[in-house]
Amino acid sequence: MRQTILPVPTSGPGLYEFTEEAARFVQQAGVDFGLLTVFVRHTSCSLVIQENADPDVRRDLDAFFDRLVPPSDDPSMNWVIHRMEGPDDMPAHIKAALTQTSIGIPVSEGRMTLGTWQGIYLFEHRSRPHRREVVLHLG
Repeated sequence: MRQTILPVPTSGPGLYEFTEEAARFVQQAGVDFGLLTVFVRHTSCSLVIQENADPDVRRDLDAFFDRLVPPSDDPSMNWVIHRMEGPDDMPAHIKAALTQTSIGIPVSEGRMTLGTWQGIYLFEHRSRPHRREVVLHLG
């Protein structure tokens, strides 16, 4: 078993790809077959595996989630109680709950078995910059 914590700096909402860093970790681990568990240690961002070829996919996902869960100062969100950390905080928790905080990726012949156009992303839901931590665990 191998494990590391990968820092992922963000500068605001959006998808931040770290596929290459995860692939490098798997390669350096020297494990032929196993399962890479990717876990984000936060409640206001999440993880997704998504297309990494066309940047329009990432923009459309951002736009969709912004329409689905607008900031809590939007009139449609007047039911939100948790507002201590700003209008983006509770919506960030909702978006994280709708996606995932952990992803399992099979490893075969020393490589992640991602599809041709798949990439691993941290999906930042907060407006201000953060230094997020992603745990990579290979077992």
